[in-house]
Amino acid sequence: MFGRVRAWVSRHGGLVNALIMVPLAIMCLIPVRNYAQDNHLPGAIHLGIPGYLLLSTLLLAPLAWRRSRPVHVFAAVSLVSFVQWLAPVEPVPANVAVLVAMYGVATRCTLRWALAAGAVAELGVCLALIRWSELNFLAFASGSLFTVVTWISGIYANTRQRYLESLEERAERAEHERDQQARIAAAAERARIARELHDVVAHNVSVMIVQADGAGYTIDRDPEQARHAVQTISSTGRQALAEMRRLVGVLRQDGGGDEDYAPQPGVAELDELVAQVRRSGLPVEFVVDGARRDLPEGEQLVIYRIVQEALTNTLKHGGPGTRARVRMEYGPREISLRVTDDGRGASAPRSIDGHGLIGMRERVAMYDGSVRASPRAGGGFQVDVRLPVGRAA
Repeated sequence: MFGRVRAWVSRHGGLVNALIMVPLAIMCLIPVRNYAQDNHLPGAIHLGIPGYLLLSTLLLAPLAWRRSRPVHVFAAVSLVSFVQWLAPVEPVPANVAVLVAMYGVATRCTLRWALAAGAVAELGVCLALIRWSELNFLAFASGSLFTVVTWISGIYANTRQRYLESLEERAERAEHERDQQARIAAAAERARIARELHDVVAHNVSVMIVQADGAGYTIDRDPEQARHAVQTISSTGRQALAEMRRLVGVLRQDGGGDEDYAPQPGVAELDELVAQVRRSGLPVEFVVDGARRDLPEGEQLVIYRIVQEALTNTLKHGGPGTRARVRMEYGPREISLRVTDDGRGASAPRSIDGHGLIGMRERVAMYDGSVRASPRAGGGFQVDVRLPVGRAA
């Protein structure tokens, strides 16, 4: 709410100036009749109504620029008041412009200028008491109190404004850094996915080369074995081609190093993964529904990594006594994977990097699948994945 008010004030500075100037002008016009009477201060110069209006205009007009040039406005108003004191022309209600200009300096300038403006305003109080009243402690204290309160209010407004500006700058910087970290995390995850898919494709191509060499050696002596090798080459080639198509668009950021061309873990290693998590202290129930089928190695890697990431998050954030359940269902057109736990769910502390879900979505998106991860209504966390199958063939 306060931020909206500040934004509106910054956009309509001229209107705000007018809203402040109008009450001051009305305050100065009300005593015009009383000023025309003869009850004036002894020894003071009486300017009459035209002089009164002229002096008030000279004091109030500079306030229109107090937001853009606070020091110049304060100097102009103070100079007019000092000339008025030297004349001597009796005080007018418009002399309050000195305090308004001092408040503008304290609000928008450095502490050095604010101290200087406060000292000048306090000197003005002393000079006014010497000229127009009896200088005693009670009169000085009452006049100084109003000046000091106005000055402190300006200093507080200045401090609060700078604090809010620093908060806005810090929030913008944090948002920029968060977006940058998200981009870096996505790029790193794409590079890792590209590396793993490259391993799968390289393994398939290696199998094709071995089968082709075997077929070349046995084509004359054992045509049946050579035919079987060619069929294996055909099936493996189609699978490798599907993996290569999904590799298009994945940008690899790092230059590599030595690559390991061994196949990555797949569905067959899920039992070992679950057993490893159980040994870590997390009870896990692993259920497989439907008839098992052969899957492309890339999809097997996706399933393995998602289960691994979900169980790792449960270990880190589930809390003591948490149980997990992994359910994998083979359907006619897709594989459904659900990983649930009964841990802390929404009350669990957030991870510092928080890139696990980014990795899941990147992996599943490679195969036109969908992933949904959210806290459960009754407590705990749930990850649902749907992955189309059969496209590699």
